[in-house]
Amino acid sequence: MHVADAQWTVIIPVKPAAIGKSRLGLGPALGPRLARAIALDTVAAVVACDAVDRVIVVTADAEFHPPGAEVLAERSPAGIDAAVAAGAELAGIGTARAALLGDLPSLDPAELAAALDVASRSPRAFVPDHEGTGTTLVTAGAGVALLTAFGADSAARHLALGLTPLDLTADSSVRFDVDTPQQLDEALAALRRRRG
Repeated sequence: MHVADAQWTVIIPVKPAAIGKSRLGLGPALGPRLARAIALDTVAAVVACDAVDRVIVVTADAEFHPPGAEVLAERSPAGIDAAVAAGAELAGIGTARAALLGDLPSLDPAELAAALDVASRSPRAFVPDHEGTGTTLVTAGAGVALLTAFGADSAARHLALGLTPLDLTADSSVRFDVDTPQQLDEALAALRRRRG
């Protein structure tokens, strides 16, 4: 099964802007605005991806309404995995599903489509982040439960769960999540390189 005949539902957990991206150290005025902008850019890239026909954002941020996505309100936030599980329940098991972190501001829709194409060849797969220790994307084919173990050292935990690591290029935008100022600089540099 390849991207041409596999349409994906992508679940994106998004923290409320007031607490998102706190490690960027930008303060209460700029921090929430940047966190929301990063999430909006990520969702927009997913919506624009030809391989995706449904986008579910799971968030407790009542002010976050990204165009082209369904928003599932989190009543009692309990972490990324719980948010993904809620989105997966809404999506149903009859479709290919992917959980994507909401902090990939340089995400390229074509590169996401290519990653999903590779993922469609495995029942369950994941994409390690650009540092190799975290995870940005977890996938499951139709009829297969979506298993996630986001958090510290998640790449090793996803591997232990039996998920197939996707061998994307080092500069793939699917790998560039942002938690620190250095990662933000790296993501922006990757975006500038892609735009020439």
